[in-house]
Amino acid sequence: MNVSATNIILHSLNYNSEGVLSCKMREGELPISPSIEQLVMDLHRSYQSKSNKAFAFFADEGEKSQVFQRALTEEMNGELDFVGFSQQAAGRLVAELKDHDFAEEGVLLISKYTWTTSDYLLVALLQNNQSISVNENLELQVSQHIETSKIQLVARIDLTLLKRDPEANRYISFIKGRVGRKVSDFFLDFMGAKEGFDAKVQNEGLLKAVEEFCEKQELPTEQKQEVREVTFNYCKEQIKEGQDIDLSSLSEEFQSTSNLEGSFYDFVSEDYQLEENFPADKTLVRKLTKYVGTGGGMNISFDQKHLGSSILYDEASDTLTIQGIPPNLREQLKRDALIDAGEMVITETVTDDGKAPFKH
Repeated sequence: MNVSATNIILHSLNYNSEGVLSCKMREGELPISPSIEQLVMDLHRSYQSKSNKAFAFFADEGEKSQVFQRALTEEMNGELDFVGFSQQAAGRLVAELKDHDFAEEGVLLISKYTWTTSDYLLVALLQNNQSISVNENLELQVSQHIETSKIQLVARIDLTLLKRDPEANRYISFIKGRVGRKVSDFFLDFMGAKEGFDAKVQNEGLLKAVEEFCEKQELPTEQKQEVREVTFNYCKEQIKEGQDIDLSSLSEEFQSTSNLEGSFYDFVSEDYQLEENFPADKTLVRKLTKYVGTGGGMNISFDQKHLGSSILYDEASDTLTIQGIPPNLREQLKRDALIDAGEMVITETVTDDGKAPFKH
């Protein structure tokens, strides 16, 4: 599903010879063209694919923090044109960078676009990278390009949600830093926003509710796995379509595909503090169908349906036995693994079903 860009402008943030950060501002919007539409689409897709997003809302915490919000409100009400809004936003960003003492340069892109049924404002600080190519005269030439797949300093405002429910706590989304106070935090300060809705907590609650619902229903292993897969496929489709998880719709999916007696919606409404709708976290929901573990130099991942059949776990010895090793892994083990009783045991004994188990 394509996006439709309505406004876009670029401003350049650079340090001068004296080490002072300044912003070179455009005086007019970029005309919407196929290449511009493609750029916005690439940025949108890249942003959608990021798993470490968090949500926020505008916080009324002082005059300085409201500069961006006030300018956006005026733009949305038709009191300020898009160029004027973007210039105020750029000036506010430069001031915030100076306050935080961050040495960030780049191209500030501000764009309004429509996707599915919502209007969005995308604000991103992009890096202008150099690349070398060969022209038709077989000469080397240096050109500039923006790496849209590696965006990190970016925030997106759901303008439709902001208009419909200004008291909501999740109409702003941004890419969250992984450890401690990251550079991305200044994007919240620059917009005068405060972190609000915690999608991770909601997704963790959903996974817990699905497992406990299956237990209450006393479902056999095969049907439990079917419910997990229905949940995963539903969440995956919602992410693809840019839609939230809807508990009522998910409950209907269970009824139509798994022939369950009880209502999942009624079950979660009783004891779980879940929102009616919330964004899916693809990193978490994939745990519905996979076992994933990393540590001690190992990275293990496999579909849950294999546990108890081709993959066995012995709790007493804390051992996984894998029957039917992937051919490429088997060849690597035969070629490179050092067989040492104190480190690794590789068993090539063929089992009754003709499969070779691997023990670690």
